Amino acid sequence: MQPAALDAAILEKLISAAVAAPSMHNTQPWRYRLNPDTVALEVRAAPERGLRYTDPMGRGLSVSAGAAVFNLRVAVAHFGWEPVVRLLPHRSQPDLLATVGLGASPGDGAGTHDDPHPGSYDGLYDAIWRRHSSRAPFSGRRLPARVLGELTEAARANGATLRLAAPGETSRLLRLTAEAERRTCGDPRRRAESRDWVRDTGPYGIPPAALGPRDATGRLPMRDYLGQGADGHRDGHPPAAVFESRPAIAVLSTAQDRRTDWLRAGQALEHVLLLATSYGVRASLLHQALEWSDLRWSLSDAQRTPGHVQMLIRLGYGPMGPATPRGEAAGALDGGGPAT
Repeated sequence: MQPAALDAAILEKLISAAVAAPSMHNTQPWRYRLNPDTVALEVRAAPERGLRYTDPMGRGLSVSAGAAVFNLRVAVAHFGWEPVVRLLPHRSQPDLLATVGLGASPGDGAGTHDDPHPGSYDGLYDAIWRRHSSRAPFSGRRLPARVLGELTEAARANGATLRLAAPGETSRLLRLTAEAERRTCGDPRRRAESRDWVRDTGPYGIPPAALGPRDATGRLPMRDYLGQGADGHRDGHPPAAVFESRPAIAVLSTAQDRRTDWLRAGQALEHVLLLATSYGVRASLLHQALEWSDLRWSLSDAQRTPGHVQMLIRLGYGPMGPATPRGEAAGALDGGGPAT
């Protein structure tokens, strides 16, 4: 496929694909710039939309940015270029998390820096626009071994590991998640930060209609974004529902725990989520225990191999659920214009 000419319309599509990535509380903590000299898209942190109390180290922000980088890789390949990815390319610019260059088409033999599997994007571009979290109950239908194998390979191709937790470990992971929920509900600053990102209007945050119900049985600790109100009642969430009795929880890990690993974990996460979407598999993210340093280390205790847990992913079959809003591509793009 011959690359298209980079014009304003294609640039808008590339940025729209990037901002369709998942982020904690739908903060969308990124901004983009086209460097006209290198014809590369810069992915930069937007710390003003970071989570000061929930994500003080910026790990979740980096994972979110990594997911946006993967969407850019898919979109760049869709339009016929070879995505040339570099993570943290300039130490003097700590907010510059990655660049995605528009290299020659794959048939021209171009190489990449941080993209070891440049031909692995088939069918994923359409999934970018359909992927979103489903916070609803799933059915009891199990994922086929072939699908799980492909999801595992998708993570591995991006420098991470993915494995399905066994029933005993699943119970332990959910207990840690429930403990994190209990702590957050008792922390006024984190609770207020979470409530602040539940918004009726605007392109950021989670609209009340997209909040999921809590599990009436108490087995599955879904995130309570609103917590108790001043009067002690829990208003705003849908009525409680019965969730699946045997949830499938996949554990996404990296061997190391540096900023580059967080960015790679985000790419692996989004590859897994897009591939799952293409197979009709729903997903929601259980991030709560990762937000407390001691609980995060406890998540890794039961792993068969050393590593650092970056995400717990609940997988299954069920309703698609409502989507959260996204900012306009023009609002996420700083300066610069399409190359001519």
